[in-house]
Amino acid sequence: MLFLLMIMLFVPVVHAAGSPPLRFGFYTRSCPGAESIVRRTVRRAVSHNPGIGAGLIRLHFHDCFVRGCDGSVLLKSLPGGPQAERDHPANNPGLRGFNVISKAKRRIERTCPNTVSCADILAFAARDSSQILGRINYPIPAGRRDGNVSSFNEVTQNLPSPRLSADQLIQNFARKGLSADEMVTLSGAHSIGRARCSSFSDRLYNFNGTQANYAASLRATCPVNGGSDPTVAMDPATPNRLDNRYYAELRAGRGLLTTDQTLAESPATRGYVDVNARSYGVAWAAKFGRAMVKMGSIDVLTGNQGEIRRSCSLVN
Repeated sequence: MLFLLMIMLFVPVVHAAGSPPLRFGFYTRSCPGAESIVRRTVRRAVSHNPGIGAGLIRLHFHDCFVRGCDGSVLLKSLPGGPQAERDHPANNPGLRGFNVISKAKRRIERTCPNTVSCADILAFAARDSSQILGRINYPIPAGRRDGNVSSFNEVTQNLPSPRLSADQLIQNFARKGLSADEMVTLSGAHSIGRARCSSFSDRLYNFNGTQANYAASLRATCPVNGGSDPTVAMDPATPNRLDNRYYAELRAGRGLLTTDQTLAESPATRGYVDVNARSYGVAWAAKFGRAMVKMGSIDVLTGNQGEIRRSCSLVN
């Protein structure tokens, strides 16, 4: 049964020393309709393509793990200048949702010019996607400012590869202030969305006998010798619903990426997978909401830091 959950959160917010913290209701006076505009824009996009919701959650994650949650992943490379994050193979062509953020920004600018940051719009959009696809609704503290640097090389240094071990994932998330439990909880976002065959080609012939049918369906979709690079659902059970069924699939050996399946096989993370698989949906949803708020607070710019972009893809 689907549920609508409003999660009350008490999550420490990470921000630069001496800068003001994020806070709930940040735009209540300066732009009271901001969150509603974002929500309507996201709902319209997801109604036409549920994959956009998964894309927006992933876009927020990729933003926060490189330079913090400052909207740097939204910036385009300029002719003759250094390449931006969004051109990195980890982001291009896989990341989706840029147009949704730009559309929401344009609508907000008509009502409240130079007020709402692209970084906040992206955080709101990820929350709204969670609500639409999983009935998970959590309040988002705001006040992020937009960064003015986007570095191609920093993606490699910060984003976890889809082939990391559980211990490597724990270390990667720990550098961002997130625990092993929070890492496993956030991985539940892989219950929606799609992945390119190239991201799990190392697993195509490494499923055991109990997953023969699943492996056969993947091999039927993914070419053996290069060529095209199609996509498959991350979670074959509930591909368009954000829920904890993902963990049951891991326990059954049907994790798509190496970074998925290693969570169920490593002693360091297996217990978290088991707890999330056995939990009532509402319990896991509460954990997911808290982890998303904490992730959305990584190394944020606030106060007079950064800027409020007029266009999300370009520095002012």
